[in-house]
Amino acid sequence: MMSTRARRLALGALLALGLLYFVLKDLQLQTLWTALRSASPFYLLAVLAVTVVTYAARAWRWGGLLSPLARVPFLDLFSATWVGFMSGLVIPRAGEIVRPYLVARRHPVDTSAAFASIIIERLVDLITVVALFALYLYVLPMPAAQSQGPVLDLLRAGALGAAGVAIGVLGVLILFHVKAERALELSERALRWLPARLAAPVAGALRSFSKGLAVLRAPAGHLLGIMAQSLLVWLAIGATIYFNNRAFGLDLPFHSAFLIVGFLTVGVAVPTPGMVGGFHAAYLIALTQVYGISKETAAAAAITAHALTNLPVLILGLAFLGREGLTVRTMAKVADQEERRTP
Repeated sequence: MMSTRARRLALGALLALGLLYFVLKDLQLQTLWTALRSASPFYLLAVLAVTVVTYAARAWRWGGLLSPLARVPFLDLFSATWVGFMSGLVIPRAGEIVRPYLVARRHPVDTSAAFASIIIERLVDLITVVALFALYLYVLPMPAAQSQGPVLDLLRAGALGAAGVAIGVLGVLILFHVKAERALELSERALRWLPARLAAPVAGALRSFSKGLAVLRAPAGHLLGIMAQSLLVWLAIGATIYFNNRAFGLDLPFHSAFLIVGFLTVGVAVPTPGMVGGFHAAYLIALTQVYGISKETAAAAAITAHALTNLPVLILGLAFLGREGLTVRTMAKVADQEERRTP
């Protein structure tokens, strides 16, 4: 019988194949190949360089989120970040589990508490993406190539919904932390129907998770610093998209990347291995439906963006894997073990 992870991988692979079929169907393959060959090497190298900067900024910001719990040296954060995101490419959704584990085993931070910092990181990411998308829609000048249509209207509605969800979840987390004892008391009552050997570890993990929310009570200056770091992360991601588009001769302004990021946020949420398919389809739809780019050029840009933003993750992630004393197999075991322990 297939394990739960194997079933998820099989389903993700099927989704990826279906989305790739959507991207590649009706393409003129010769035109696609010509577009790929004509890409500017200078801008492609810029994509690779800025990708490294992006993950360095992610590691720096993570240190700020963890600082109320422990001061983690940047090299440890940098290493855990590369290995964590690499594990997410190899084992879907493993990154959120592996990163906390790597930090917790070297520093006085419980894995569940470190996992809470990842939840907050995701919320900060979502808030930043929605803010940049709103800036694109309502403040910055509309690009000359942009066309109005149902896709853009749907994304506007989706952005409002995402903002509401992010604010709502953030509010729940703040209440959980501020009223931690009351929330934990209610949680422990709910766990009483479980056998003691299961209830006790879960209750302990919830207490550690609550401690990991300590950054929500940090001084306003610290929180503003984290938001500034998040802005830097997403401006760097926007730069990779901008340079990638320029590599294919697409004359789109820098802030067009804010809209493409909105599409990609939806695309990479599809649980496929290595974000294959979802990333490509989202990039393709953004370029063809909003900016009127030909499907062949859009597909070439999507393929290149996915490859160049993930290649450094795979290479440096595998390089740092040895520093962490892990192999791909042991990393998979860690992901399974910690996933069962994490609330």
